[in-house]
Amino acid sequence: MSLAMSEGQNIQLTGPYDSLRDYIAALEARGRLLRIKEMDQDQYEATGFAYRLIEKCGHYEAPAFLIERIKINGRWMDGPIISNLYGGWDTEAMAFGVETITEDQHDMYRATLKKVKSLADDQGQWKKIKPELIERHSAPCKDVVITGDDVDLFQFPWLKSNPKDAGQYINTASVILEDPELGRNVAINRCQVKSKNKLGLNIKGQDGFTILMTKLKRGERTAKVAVVQGVDPIVFTMSCSKLAGPGDDELEIAGGLRGKPVEVVKCETSDILVPAHAELVIEGEIPIDQKEEEGPFAEVYGYLGQLIPQNFIINVKAITHRHNPWFINAFSGATKLRPKAPTEADNYFKYKKIIPNFVDCYSPDEAMGITILSIDKRFPGEGLAAGQIGATSDFFSKVIIVVDKDVDVSRLTQVLHAVGSRWQPHPATMFIKKARGITLDPSTPVRRLTSKIIIDATKQLPEEGGPDSWPAVSRQLLEEHCPDVFNLVDDKWSDYWKDFD
Repeated sequence: MSLAMSEGQNIQLTGPYDSLRDYIAALEARGRLLRIKEMDQDQYEATGFAYRLIEKCGHYEAPAFLIERIKINGRWMDGPIISNLYGGWDTEAMAFGVETITEDQHDMYRATLKKVKSLADDQGQWKKIKPELIERHSAPCKDVVITGDDVDLFQFPWLKSNPKDAGQYINTASVILEDPELGRNVAINRCQVKSKNKLGLNIKGQDGFTILMTKLKRGERTAKVAVVQGVDPIVFTMSCSKLAGPGDDELEIAGGLRGKPVEVVKCETSDILVPAHAELVIEGEIPIDQKEEEGPFAEVYGYLGQLIPQNFIINVKAITHRHNPWFINAFSGATKLRPKAPTEADNYFKYKKIIPNFVDCYSPDEAMGITILSIDKRFPGEGLAAGQIGATSDFFSKVIIVVDKDVDVSRLTQVLHAVGSRWQPHPATMFIKKARGITLDPSTPVRRLTSKIIIDATKQLPEEGGPDSWPAVSRQLLEEHCPDVFNLVDDKWSDYWKDFD
C-alpha cells in the first residue's frame, strides 16, 4: 500500500521498510508524527515534553515526535531528533507489514502478533536470510566519510537527556562486534560521548562482552567495533531483543522478519559489515584491557543507573553518514524504546513448548518486570506450576500472574478483574527467594539476583482451597444467550457517536 504525496514522492504506508526515513514518512502520512520547530535541551525541554506526552496521551496513543532544531551546550544545532517511534501497536503493525492499519490498539496488537508469528516455522524457529553485501557507492550511509583529525562527535546533536546523566549519550545505536569463533553480535548498548573521538561503552553482561573476553583470552588487545545510528525498524528490533541464540546472527533473523536480505556495506577502517541504509556509522576500536569511568545514566526502569568505575571505551577512527543525517533519542523511562512483537511471539513459542495447557502470554509496557500467562486449567496446581516455569525461564520478570483461558492477557482490565475476583493470596501465591534477575532493576540489593512472586489468579478448584462452585461470568452469559449482540453494537458504532461533540 502506498500514498502519492504532493512532491511526487511515493510513500509506502506499511512495511517492512528499508530505512528509518521510509518508516518515518509513513508515520507522518498516517498522522502519527508531531513536528516541533525547536526545543532548548539546555533546559531539558525535550525530556520534559517526552514525559508530558506520555502522561497526557498514554503509551499507545502518543505520536512520535520530531524536533527540527535543538539547543545543546549553548549551541543551536540542526536535527532532526526523533523519539517515541514505536509507541503504539498500530505503528508496530506498520513496521512489520500488517496490511490493514486501524486506530484500535488491541486489534493492532493481535494483528501484529499474528503477522510476526507467521514469520517463524512450525517449530517456532525464526527464519533467516543472510545479509546482502552492496557496493559502497550504493550505500546511503557512505554519503559523507570523515576520518583522522576531522572526526568530531560533538558536531552531531547527541542529547544529555537527564540532568544527572554523566554527559551526552548515544542511546539507540546498534553496536556491532564480529568474531571468527562467535560470529556477529548486534545489540543496543549505551555510549557516553566523552570527547571528540572517544565513547564510553556499557556492554557488561551482554553477548558483546563475551566476544571481548574471548578475544582477550586469545591474546588480542583490541576489537574493531561499529556503532550504527538510525537503522530500519526491524534491524533496530533485533538489536534490542534476545531472539538470537548462541551463534545466531541478528541481521540474518532481521532478514527473515523482513522477507528479504538486509543490505550491508563494509566499514572504512575494518571488515565489519553495517546496514547500508543507516543514518550514521561510528567506526572505532575498543582497547579491551583499558577502562574508564562511565555513567551514571537514567535507565529504562525510570531510575538513575549506576556509575561504573571501570567500563570500556571506544577510540573513534571514522564516521560515515547520510547527507543531513537523522538522529534517534530514547528518553529512557518515559517513551517506549522498541517494537515488542517479536519478543512477545518468541515468548509465546517458548512457553507453548514447556508449559502444559498454555494459551497465551503478555508483558505490559507500562510495568516492566510483570508477565501475564493464561492456561486452559484442568487440574489442581497447574496455575502455580505454570508460574514457576515462567519465573525460571524469563529473568526479566519478577511478578508472574497466571489467569484462565477466558481472560485476555493483553487487556489489563480483565487481568486485574481476575486478580481481584479469582485470586486468594493464600494459598494461591508462591515466592521464589532467589532467582536470576535483570541488572537494571533498581530494587535488587544484589545485581542480577532477585526474588519473584507467582500469583495464581485462575479459578481455584476445591482441592486448592477454592469454593465448591464458581458463579457464571456475566459477559459469558451475555455472549451465550445473545450471540449477535457485539456484532450489532459494532455495526452501529459510528451511529452512536454521530451527535457527539
